[in-house]
Amino acid sequence: MANLQSSISTTSSSPAIIIPSTSLTISYPTLQNLISNFQKNLAAIGITPHSPVSIALPNNLEFIVSFLATAAQRGIAAPLNSAYKQGEFEFFIDDLKSKLVVVPRGAVSAGAPAVKAARKFGVAVAEVWWDSRGGEVCLEVLEKGELRGGAKVERAEPEDVALVLHTSGTTGRPKAVPLTHRNLTRTMGNIVQTYKLTQEDKTYLVMPLFHVHGLLAGFLAPLLSGGTVIVPVKFSASEFWSDFIKFGANWYTAVPTIHQILLKSPFPSQIPPIRFLRSCSSPLSPTTFHALEEAFKAPVLEAYAMTEAAHQMTSNPLPPAKRKPGTVGLGQGVEVAILDADGKEVPQGKEGEISIKGANVTKGYINNEKANAESFTSTGFFRTGDQGKKDEDGYVIITGRIKELINRGGEKISPIEVDNAISSHPAVSEAVSFAVHSELYGQEVGAAVVLKSGRKVTEEELKNYVGEKLSKFKVPTRIWFTQHMPKTATGKIQRRIVAETMLKGDKPKAKL
Repeated sequence: MANLQSSISTTSSSPAIIIPSTSLTISYPTLQNLISNFQKNLAAIGITPHSPVSIALPNNLEFIVSFLATAAQRGIAAPLNSAYKQGEFEFFIDDLKSKLVVVPRGAVSAGAPAVKAARKFGVAVAEVWWDSRGGEVCLEVLEKGELRGGAKVERAEPEDVALVLHTSGTTGRPKAVPLTHRNLTRTMGNIVQTYKLTQEDKTYLVMPLFHVHGLLAGFLAPLLSGGTVIVPVKFSASEFWSDFIKFGANWYTAVPTIHQILLKSPFPSQIPPIRFLRSCSSPLSPTTFHALEEAFKAPVLEAYAMTEAAHQMTSNPLPPAKRKPGTVGLGQGVEVAILDADGKEVPQGKEGEISIKGANVTKGYINNEKANAESFTSTGFFRTGDQGKKDEDGYVIITGRIKELINRGGEKISPIEVDNAISSHPAVSEAVSFAVHSELYGQEVGAAVVLKSGRKVTEEELKNYVGEKLSKFKVPTRIWFTQHMPKTATGKIQRRIVAETMLKGDKPKAKL
């Protein structure tokens, strides 16, 4: 497959996209026309090959067309969470040196955070919207930045970078992951093959399109198969089943948190036929696995993925093949090895670092040689940072995280970022954040804080302060105040030790 646009089905008679809020249905030929027309507009305003385009839009047709047209123009699409605060937008726009920021209609006059961030760096801003009368996605540049216009319409090549997403690191700044058209189309093919997707399948998208899970498994892979993607603006448990049934969906992919929410929400009077449920981005407990299969009368297939692999690496297979609760299945179009610290494969059944190799894997982070040296072996394997093993059938079992990222329902949070936000408060001397167990999200953010001498601040005040700097999901749900931060004998702080010390104080003491 040469590129993303050419990988989208041209023979399917099924709808490509359905937008529930307006019942808008987009056919495959119409989608191709929308992409081509928008690409011409991008060329006209001056988007040239390798131009980074930050897309700050919710899940909608405008996002879809903006993303695919940017990639078609040989630009680099950089989807961003439209709910980010200004400071977060500033980081990503500056890190990629974006040439254009795409926002919804009305965002410029409203002074939206993404617009303010773009202005700080003199980056062009364009509003996009769906014109129902004209049947097109419109683009208007309201702040020109450095765009000069008059570029030619391009054709993307397999090795062009189509997408850049940032993955949070346990130390330092988030790492920029470049994914080529070849990386993306290979993952799309792997996912289609794993789940035997066809044009008869319809998926209900519950994951955000700025997340590799939603973008690749929930959206792009179905387009390769000629199937239909039902795209609500966001996940709503109260609307899920009515939309799922109304538009004839037969599968969905989600993080465990969403599965758990659906299990706790009212069921329809009759569960519709579901071919399979896919779970990915954080561990699914065997208890939830069995509850889902019993409630929804469908096989649950847990998968394992990373941004660096353009999403999917392993998955449990469809019946009649064996699926194993507590495992993330078998390698899907990738080579999976369990390696020791020296990069040598360990005996089957022994624990080591889960490592992968395949055409879907990024060739390396942008401008981060240290991370590249640490993450790739001399034999070309990518080290995931996860500890695990293979069982007797080769199914992968994740046994722990080597890295210290906090995984809140599939959202990876850098503890360093949270530390810095807390520590910027004038009353705080030290702050160390870490993962705490959550029934709903798997993990949430906890933090230990040492205050400056003579200073006072309440837990609620500190949470509100952090909430002004970071997105809501990054704000600690619990803050412990301590006079001394636990350290090793050499004076180093280990998050695991800090977490254990704080949590230990919460346990009831045994009676004598």
